Parts: sequence; C-alpha cells; structure tokens
Amino acid sequence: RLSLLLPLLLLSGPPPTPGMEDAAFPHMGESSQPPPRACPPRCSCPRADTVDCNGLDLQVFPDNITRAAQHLSLQNNQLQELPYNELSRLSSLRTLNLHNNLLSSEGLPDEAFESLTQLQHIYVAHNKLSVAPQFLPRSLRVADLAANQVTEIFPLTFGEKPALRSVYLHNNQLSNAGLPPDAFHGSEAVVTLSLSSNRLSYLPPSLPPSLERLHLQNNFISKVPRGALSRQTHLRELYLQHNQLTDSGLDATTFSKLHHLEYLDLSHNQLASVPAALPRSLAVLHLGRNCIRWVEAARLRGARGLRYLLLQHNQLGATGLPPGALRPLRGLHTLHLYGNRLERVPLALPRRLRALVLPHNHVTVLGARDLAGMPGLAELNLAYNRLVSAHVHRRAFRPLRALRSLDLAGNRLTRVPGGLPGGLHTLRLQRNQLRALEPELLAGLNELRELSLAHNHLRIGDIGPGTWHELQALQVLDLSHNELSFVPPDLPEALEELHLQGNRIGHVGSEAFLSTPRLRALFLRANRLHMTSIAPEAFLGLLHLSVVDTAGNPEQVLVQLPPTAPRQPRAGGP
Repeated sequence: RLSLLLPLLLLSGPPPTPGMEDAAFPHMGESSQPPPRACPPRCSCPRADTVDCNGLDLQVFPDNITRAAQHLSLQNNQLQELPYNELSRLSSLRTLNLHNNLLSSEGLPDEAFESLTQLQHIYVAHNKLSVAPQFLPRSLRVADLAANQVTEIFPLTFGEKPALRSVYLHNNQLSNAGLPPDAFHGSEAVVTLSLSSNRLSYLPPSLPPSLERLHLQNNFISKVPRGALSRQTHLRELYLQHNQLTDSGLDATTFSKLHHLEYLDLSHNQLASVPAALPRSLAVLHLGRNCIRWVEAARLRGARGLRYLLLQHNQLGATGLPPGALRPLRGLHTLHLYGNRLERVPLALPRRLRALVLPHNHVTVLGARDLAGMPGLAELNLAYNRLVSAHVHRRAFRPLRALRSLDLAGNRLTRVPGGLPGGLHTLRLQRNQLRALEPELLAGLNELRELSLAHNHLRIGDIGPGTWHELQALQVLDLSHNELSFVPPDLPEALEELHLQGNRIGHVGSEAFLSTPRLRALFLRANRLHMTSIAPEAFLGLLHLSVVDTAGNPEQVLVQLPPTAPRQPRAGGP
C-alpha cells in the first residue's frame, strides 16, 4: 500500500455543459400559462436560452433552434457536418457541445464560427477532425478538441484569444510540425494545456507564459530545448511521463525558472540521474521507472520543499542512495523505493519522514540503529525482501514509536520480530516461514487492529497459550492458508473478521467462538469440513455475524445463524 496524496488527472471527457439545469415548474394555481417555446423535435428546452439535443442519434442538424439560444448541446449523436447557414444565425451562443459525434474537418466549416462572437465554450472531443478549425471566436474561454485525429492547428485556432483559459488537445496525432510557433500568440490567460498522447518529439517552444498545468505525457519527447520553459514561471504542474527523455535531453536550466512548480512527473522515461536545478517549490517528484543507478545529493539540495519522492523501479543498488543523500529534504513525507536493488535500509534519511516504502528490494539485514533516525515514521513497508529472523535485530523497530503500519510480508522470517512498537495498528506477516507464535513477542500491542499471518506454516500447537491475550483491539485476523486443524481458542473479544480458509479444519465445536461475540465475517472456505462438522450451537452468541463462507469443503456445510443475526451466510459444496 502506498500512502501518497498525489494530484489526479481527469481528462476523460468534456466538462458538463453549463445551463443544463432542470427547468423550474410553474407555481401552482397560476391562472395563465406562457405560450410554449419553439423547440426542435425530440429535444428539450428547459430554459429560454438552452437547447438540449443530447443522445438522440441525430444525423442532421436540428432546425427550429431559437436565435436566443445561448447553450446548445448536440453531444452523443451521429452528426457528420454542421450547416453554415444554421449555425451562423445562432449569434448568441455561449456554449456549443458537439462531443462524441462523427464530425470531420470538412463538415465543420471555418466560416460558421465567424458570427459566433459570444462563444465561450466549445466541446468537439471524440469526433473525426483531421485538422483544427482555422478560426475560433476571440471570446473563447474553453476549447476541447481531444480524441480526434488532429495533425495541425493554425495561428488563429487558439491565438488572439485574450479570455482563453483551457485547451484540451490530448489523444490526437499532433507532431511538432503541426504546432505553429505563434499558436498561442495573444492568448495570455491560458492556464491549462493538454497535449498528452500525441506525437511530439520535443517540448514545444512559445507556450503561453500564463500556464499553470501542462500535460505532455505519452508522447515521444526526447528533448526539452534550452529555454523552452523559461517563461512559464507560473507553472504548478508538469506531466512528462511516458516519453523518451534521457539525461542529455535536459540541462541545468530546464526547470530552474519554474519557481511555482509543485508537481513534476518524469516517470517512465530513460533518465540515468536525478535532474539538476530543481525548484525549491517542488512538492512531488515522480522519477519511477527510469534507469537511475545513483542519487547525487547535490541534485536534490535545491528542492528543499519536496514532500513526496518516488524512485520506484529504478536500478538503485547497494551504493545507489549514499548515507545522507536525502538529508537536505527536511520536509520529506514519503520516500518510495519499490522494486530496486537496495541491500539495506538507506542510512541518514530525513528525520521527519512519515512513510518509507521499500518492498521488492534485496534487504537482508536490519540492524539496531538502521531505523533510529526516523522517530516520526508511521508507515514502513519492507515486504518481499530477503529478511531472515537471525538478521533482524531485536531492537530494530523499537525507536519507531510513531509507527502505525508495518509490512514484512513475503520475507523469510521464522518468528515474529521482537520489540515492535506498542502503537502499531496494522502488522502484515503473510507469506513468511513462521512456525511459532510466542505470546511475549506480541505483548504490548494493545492498539493492533489488523494482523495478517496468512500463508505460513502455523499449526495449533505452534500458537502459545495467551498469544491473543494482549491483542484486545484486534478486529481483523488472517490465519488463512496455514496448517490449523481447528479454530484457535481464546481469540480476542474485539475480533470482527476472521480468515481461516485454506487450513485443515475438520470440526468446529460449540465453544469455538465464545470469546468473539462481535464477529461479523467468518471465512472457512477450503478446509476439511463435512455436513455435520459444525456444532449447531457454534454461532449462537454471534449476533452480528453476517458472512459465513464455507465453500470449497468436501461436503456442503449448512450454517445455522442465530435468530437475530443478519442472514447473509455463504455456504458451498465441493
């Protein structure tokens, strides 16, 4: 689990058309009704200025549209062309929604927009345009031409639009040759530009200096020309993931002028090192799935405001993250190192680090002081490394007093590590080689709410008496896929979810769940239960039980729930 708070990109469709609210009903008791408005057949006109012809499979532009229309929705139809004479007379239009039709560039006449001098929002995404309109009105604020086949835009498509704020051109076929150098000349208010999923080979020059969000992911960009981002000093989010960037495609000035940049995504490229001259304002740096072998401390020294650093799936080896390399990042919250080749937990990490994510590395040793420099660490993920119990120091976890989640799944541990912090809420030890549960190793974990011990080699005799005694807050216990022959006794009273599937349980006695009156879900799938294996009284005290899964046993098992329990058991046969 990755505890990251990252910005989300939602560009899957056009924004909702304004002015489509439901019409208000007339007041009851009115003595006279206004004359009905003229409205195209099958369309709806909830207001005098709104015409909604959405999703009617129209093949022809509707007639009888009032000249007073300000908001016209024709999305989700089968229109192939817009007649000039019909569109040009709608001079009051502010919103034109043509999303998801069959419009070609030939069917969208340039001159049709000349009379739409008040148009502010145009949505033509998901059509068949091969080139953008040569002219769009000067009044435009939002233009969505995404998901077409556009190979070329023109100087007055988006140029000379002083009110233009957002342009969406993602999922087209634009190359650098199809973007004129003056594409945004005179449009000094654009804050969002999406050019993702096109065919760009380098970052386009002459982008609007007003930009705050720039989406260039999923192109073929191998180079950011020197000075290409020197004027975009307001840029806050820059998405360059899934390109072909190498170290030679960037230089020391590439990001140096971006004094407001907060989010930079360079993942899925071919970088061998961390970029230089990162701005102090940067909060999220995503460098996952590159070819980085070594992190140079000097490269990160300027990015002192960094909160989230993602370096997963690189080639960081034993010396890839030198001691203290990240110490300048005093405010770092999350360090993500999934899928590298690290052999130990990096030393001298920032003291305020809250989440360290290190699964699928080669960590074999945890020394007494390896984790001592991070007193505020709340989440530690060391799953699927090469840890063995003999090489985990008994005091390795003791300094982590703020730790709430510890994931040690998929290692080679034969016993629960000692000295676990008393404030733990979640402990994951599945897929190890545990053969014993010793009460003293779980002592003091009185805040533990979830414990996973699945896929080990535990038998009933390996669980020491009193093992569960101190786990009084435990709500979820996963003992699935072990070698248990019956339900372990004296389970914690707070338990709500119990996983026992994939064991060797052949009998459930009448007192099996006396200690767990709050149980809501019980999983007994794929054991050795027969039709009469469960005592009729076994569930009598479980008034909250709503799920009992007994599928995959040798015989169908009938479960009798208490009269007041919710009746949603799952029973199954072979």
